[in-house]
Amino acid sequence: MKEKRIFVTGATGFIGSAIVKELIGEGHDVLGLARSDAGAQALAASGAQVHRGSVEDLDSLQRAAEACDGVIHTAFNHDFSKWKENSENDRHAIETLGAVLAGSDRRLVITSGTAIATSPGRIGTEETKITISSTEVPRVASEEAADAIASLGADVSVVRLSPTVHGKGDHGFVPMLIKLARDKGVSAYIGDGQNRWSAVHRIDAAKLFVLALEKGEKSARYHGVAEPGIAFGTIAESIGRGLDVPVKSLSPEEAAEHFGWFAHFAALDAAASSAITRERLGWNPTQPTLLDDLENAGYFEAAVQAV
Repeated sequence: MKEKRIFVTGATGFIGSAIVKELIGEGHDVLGLARSDAGAQALAASGAQVHRGSVEDLDSLQRAAEACDGVIHTAFNHDFSKWKENSENDRHAIETLGAVLAGSDRRLVITSGTAIATSPGRIGTEETKITISSTEVPRVASEEAADAIASLGADVSVVRLSPTVHGKGDHGFVPMLIKLARDKGVSAYIGDGQNRWSAVHRIDAAKLFVLALEKGEKSARYHGVAEPGIAFGTIAESIGRGLDVPVKSLSPEEAAEHFGWFAHFAALDAAASSAITRERLGWNPTQPTLLDDLENAGYFEAAVQAV
């Protein structure tokens, strides 16, 4: 793929900022979405051009997409108290971007999660048929939107990310677990702790998005998975060591009280494979593992500072 101008939503985020760096390193021009002055300044400092707006401002998204040769869409509001609303907002953003790019060879790469392709005791793959709808799991709305715009002629690919995207500056699930363990004085898991989370480092994830943009196929699903399945109990034990707190198994009833709204995710068995992605795109994760990052990427220092 020759050098092009790429619009990136979520360009100032944990993953998006790494994608911007990768794109610029590959010789592309980047137009990054920023909703704040601080975000705009960070983007400009990274060498990207700045487009002020938000994913809720569909007219703004449309204007930016019209001015570019491709789009990587990573912006998503992870406020779980508004999960349905945020997922529907993502649907509208994808539909808006897809309408601009439909009928052209300009590619749109959107973000989803591997968890929708997994089930307890089974490893989800890129070709696993999704049997749930957004009515059951709101996050499926993103892939429903991808299918809808593909039927209208948009060149769209989907990158499904692991539940845990880790690295320095992480503010996702693992920092939530660390804060919870610190506040409660115990690092917990449910039952035997053998339910699995897949994981990927943010830099490896960023490289995958760029590969999907440059080499991906229409309507393809790619998995951002470096580690197919890490036992949740093993993660809890690592957090316990890092905070020097006890590690404890909880019953489902105890877990509901301990984890609160996060209990669903703490019980999630979501192992996933990226074998097809690696074969088709030549993606080869090289960054540290989740457990290595828990020891060396400042997770526990950040947890102390956040309190």
